[in-house]
Amino acid sequence: MPKRLLTLGLISCIGCTSGPELASKSIPDIGSASQPAARNFVAEQSTPAVDPPPFQSSPETPNIDVVQSADVPAEISGGQNTPGDLSLVDYILSEEFDDETPLGLTPASPMDSIQQPAAMQSDRIIDMNLPSALAMVDAQHPAVGLARWRVQEAYARLEDAQSLWLPSIQAGFSFHHHDGNYQASDGGIVDVNRNSFQYGFGTGATGAGTTPRQGLVAQFHLADAIFQPRVAKTTAWARGHAAAATQNRQMLSAAVAYLDLVGAYQDVSILEASRQRTEELAKLTRDFAEAGEGLQADADRMQTELALNESRLIGAREQTAMASARLAEAISMDGYGQIAPLDVTVVPLQLTDANNDVGAMIGTGLAMRPELKESQALVAAACQAFKREKYAPFVPSVLLGLSAGGFGGGLGNNTDNIDGRYDMDALMSWQIRNLGVGDRAARREQSARVQQAKFEQIRVMDQVARQISEGYAQVQSRQRQIKATEQAIQFAESSYDRNLKRIRDGEGLPLEVLQSLQALETARRAYLRAVVDHNRAQFELQWAQGWPVEATM
Repeated sequence: MPKRLLTLGLISCIGCTSGPELASKSIPDIGSASQPAARNFVAEQSTPAVDPPPFQSSPETPNIDVVQSADVPAEISGGQNTPGDLSLVDYILSEEFDDETPLGLTPASPMDSIQQPAAMQSDRIIDMNLPSALAMVDAQHPAVGLARWRVQEAYARLEDAQSLWLPSIQAGFSFHHHDGNYQASDGGIVDVNRNSFQYGFGTGATGAGTTPRQGLVAQFHLADAIFQPRVAKTTAWARGHAAAATQNRQMLSAAVAYLDLVGAYQDVSILEASRQRTEELAKLTRDFAEAGEGLQADADRMQTELALNESRLIGAREQTAMASARLAEAISMDGYGQIAPLDVTVVPLQLTDANNDVGAMIGTGLAMRPELKESQALVAAACQAFKREKYAPFVPSVLLGLSAGGFGGGLGNNTDNIDGRYDMDALMSWQIRNLGVGDRAARREQSARVQQAKFEQIRVMDQVARQISEGYAQVQSRQRQIKATEQAIQFAESSYDRNLKRIRDGEGLPLEVLQSLQALETARRAYLRAVVDHNRAQFELQWAQGWPVEATM
């Protein structure tokens, strides 16, 4: 977990710096881990090996401290002054990376020349980067908190199961009065008026016989005392892995929401640049019409395009507000105010080595996904519950009792002769429920639950393999989309510049540039969508593998 937070923090400086390409290391081949487990289950239930959860009864929340900043070079930001130093995470939680080479991102992209939009009007502007968003998910998100408190509940149940051996202490006093017929031990009926009184550790004695409520008593079924702690322990492990899975999903949601927010702001930048060009072109068209060298219809057409561009810009600004609200929900932050990303622009991220084999990625996911570890722990818990029912008829129920205190009584309303009293009881009994039919039904029920847990584990394995295969295909496809849209931007810019130069040289009408301007806007927005979708696919692929992002550095 610390490595994961560190890596996600480092890659959050999207477009804020340039440097060497990401150093890559191949993910180790998991080998047999990439193959599904055998699906032929024998009747005898066995307990699989289960990894402990990443945290147990008292999970710690790691803190993220931003302690280093980096300036954006002028050549990357397109000559624009940045709003300040952009934060760069450089912290160490519990482990350090061996590679001291600084993390590099993809070189400057075609989006770098786009002027950034001004911050939207709001009562409160909240500047945020990806490390800050991820830290808020880890610290205060209700889904993560709920999952962690479920872990606490599971370990409390484990403590309760481990205490079945321990006796309970009962202290108090009791008073008994009888008036009327009473059957003596010889069978005769006698009329008696009597009282009895008991106090101390143990109460309820009324005459001959032991104290019914012993002061120190241990009562349990030996099968419960042996197997219930094992069931509770593996269930607590499952809860721990489930909490890790919940945190992984929320971190993915926060990362994707942040990428969408940066993309929404970048879309506003593209449309603002397009509006500026459209305004210049509309002015040229109007000047041509006033000079008699063009048509007023062309000038009206350019005003129409300018109004449509303004409409698209309003919609894009709406998307920034919606993306801000989604990010606020993903990190469970007060939605009052507008979140503004600190990142300057959007560039493609490379979190996964393109040369990695999808089979090796699937093996990594099967080894690292907490959802699979949770399902393994649940299989182990079901196996222990089956063993409890299997051995229950052969082990006894145990009752151990000890009482000490004062006891006295007498005839009528007199209560005298109070003196010390001590009782000790030890009992062991075996039970065959419903002539064995009840025990057999209980074993069949637990055996069915074991099989359900095993098939659920296989379902999760298939799901993980599918998610990794889909993520890998999306990354490969969107990398090709990025290259295609980069070429489209180059051709669109060349066409726009050539047409504009031709118009300024008096070789055509300004309206002829409109199609090139529209193509340039479309190409830039297509590139933006391709990059955002590519980065989202990179994060989703890392999540599908269990966040082994440090293995690619």
